[in-house]
Amino acid sequence: MSTISGTKKITAVVVATGLGLAVLSACGSSDSGGEDGSGSKTVTLVSHDSFAYTKDVLKAFEKESGYKVRVLKDGDAGQAVNKAILTKDNPQGDVFFGVDNTLLSRALDNGLFQSYEAEGADGIQAQYRVDQDKHRVTPIDSGDICVNYDKAWFSAHKLTPPTSFDDLIKPEYKDLLVTENASTSSPGLGFLLGTAAKYGDDGWEGYWKKLKANGVKVVDGWEQAYNEEFSGSAGGKKAKGERPLVVSYASSPPAEVIYADPKPKTAPTGVADGTCFRQVEYAGLLSNAKNTEGGKALIDFLIGRQFQEDMPLNMFVYPVVEGAKVPDAFTQYGPAAADPETLDPARIADNRDEWVKSWTSLVLK
Repeated sequence: MSTISGTKKITAVVVATGLGLAVLSACGSSDSGGEDGSGSKTVTLVSHDSFAYTKDVLKAFEKESGYKVRVLKDGDAGQAVNKAILTKDNPQGDVFFGVDNTLLSRALDNGLFQSYEAEGADGIQAQYRVDQDKHRVTPIDSGDICVNYDKAWFSAHKLTPPTSFDDLIKPEYKDLLVTENASTSSPGLGFLLGTAAKYGDDGWEGYWKKLKANGVKVVDGWEQAYNEEFSGSAGGKKAKGERPLVVSYASSPPAEVIYADPKPKTAPTGVADGTCFRQVEYAGLLSNAKNTEGGKALIDFLIGRQFQEDMPLNMFVYPVVEGAKVPDAFTQYGPAAADPETLDPARIADNRDEWVKSWTSLVLK
C-alpha cells in the first residue's frame, strides 16, 4: 500500500507496511535468458521492494501467455515512483505496480502512464476506480493504516483500548502511542492523512498539537516503531518495547498469528478501527513501454482471480476485485476497516507537501 506507500515487509513474524513477505531476486521468478526486456517475449514489471507473489502463480501466467516476466524492484514505493518519473522517456520496464493514492496524482501529472482499460476491469469494486475517463491506472489492492494495540498490556492495566482518533488525545492514553515520521514513512504519512481527512484543513494541526502534548513518540520508520517500540509485536516483545499503541496496518494482527510458532488461539494485537486510513495501490502501462502487448497482458493478470487471491498472504493487502476470496485469518483477526478515512487523490496532491511541511514544523521541532 502499500506505499509513498511504505515498504510493507515481513520481518520474522510481522508485517511491515501497508503495503511483502518474500525476499525475491531482482529478476523475479523467471530468468530473462539474457534479454533486456525489449524482446516481445519478455515483459518487465517495475515495483517497490514489497512486491511478492507465489512463484507457481506467476509461472501459470507465463505458461498461458507465453511471456517471461522480469521483476525489477526499485526501493520503497516513493523512491520507485520518483525514479520511474525521472526515467519515463526510457523506462526500465513495461508495467509499474505500487503507486498508491498518496502519490497517484504526481505520477499522472508527470505523464508516467498510457491509457489501457484492462480486461476484467468491470469486476473491480466501484470505490477503488479512478481516472475513468483515461484509464491510465488499474486498482490492484487496498489496505488500511490503523493504530494497533497490545491486548495483554491493556488487560494488565485494566484500561480499555482506544477506538478512535479522539481517544488518542485523552489523558489515560498519555505516552502510549508511537508513530512514524510522516516525511519518511508510508504509514506515518497515512496516519497524517487520516487526521487531515477526519479533522479537515482547520482542525488537523490542532489535533496534532494535542497529540504531541499527550506524549506521542515519533520514529523514522515502521520497522523501528513496530518491531522495537511496540510492546505487542513479537519483535517488540523481544526488544522490550514500552509503547502499547503503534501506527501499523489492519493486517498486522493476522500476521502475528500466521507467523507465530506455536500459533496463538487469538491475535495478541488489535486494531483501533476508528483510526484507519485506506491506501489503494495501482498498476499502469508505462508511457514508453517497449512491450506494450506484454504489459497489457500482465495488468490483466494482476486483476485476475488467481493473482488477487494470492496477494493477501504474500503482501498482506486486500484484493479489489469483486468476489475474490481472502484467507480466514484475515476476516478473523484483521478485517478491513468498516469506515476508513479516505481522501481524493487530487486533494492529496494539492496539499500533501504543505501538510508534511507543517506537520514537521509542528511535531518535530
